[in-house]
Amino acid sequence: MPIDYTKPAPAAPSASPSAPPPAAGAVQPSKVTLTKAAPAVSLSKTGAAVAGVMRVNLNWNARPAGGGGGMFKRAAPGIDLDLGCLYELSNGRKGVVQALGNALRSANEGPPLISLDGDDRSGTNSGGENLSIDLSRLAEIRRVLVFAFIYEGTPNWAEASGVVTLFPPAGGSIEVQLDESDPKARMCAIAMLDNTGHELSIRREVRYLQGGQQVLDQAYGWGMQWAPGRK
Repeated sequence: MPIDYTKPAPAAPSASPSAPPPAAGAVQPSKVTLTKAAPAVSLSKTGAAVAGVMRVNLNWNARPAGGGGGMFKRAAPGIDLDLGCLYELSNGRKGVVQALGNALRSANEGPPLISLDGDDRSGTNSGGENLSIDLSRLAEIRRVLVFAFIYEGTPNWAEASGVVTLFPPAGGSIEVQLDESDPKARMCAIAMLDNTGHELSIRREVRYLQGGQQVLDQAYGWGMQWAPGRK
């Protein structure tokens, strides 16, 4: 079945900058978990929207109970989740960062604002998959929609037990659990980063969609053109 993707304009590869380590003896605030009851947090108000790189990590259980394995691995594939995001820049440019189409970096002037570290096809990498968002150039970013897509395997979000954790340059981590389920949906909109110019906020979405990236685009009004493709 063809999978939707779009290829942003080529951007020169660049190593992602790393956030500075916390000062010795500094006390890091505890983790924040976004829920239906408390779905949003302001990085500006918590002091976390400082210059540096925010890492967005996806981890999941690729081999849920009864999913098969060993010599039957090909007959009963595990769950291959892909992390990605739609982005809109302040200059109006829009695009996607994901493994499909080798769109691993945002298309913008200079070093990429957003990049993906790779594609964990097995789900066994303890580090999961990671997006890097350069908040030192926050003025160039309007909004970012983080998503996960089941590329292979039965859409079983409940047993995949996916967790997305955002690590701002300062302050505690922000966790979004994919704790709902739709057995017919392969796409899940996870979190929206919204920059109003005065405030940077993160809002929990956890919205399951029956379709690919084009359906996600339509649901959130991105307005891009898509074409079929595969990894």
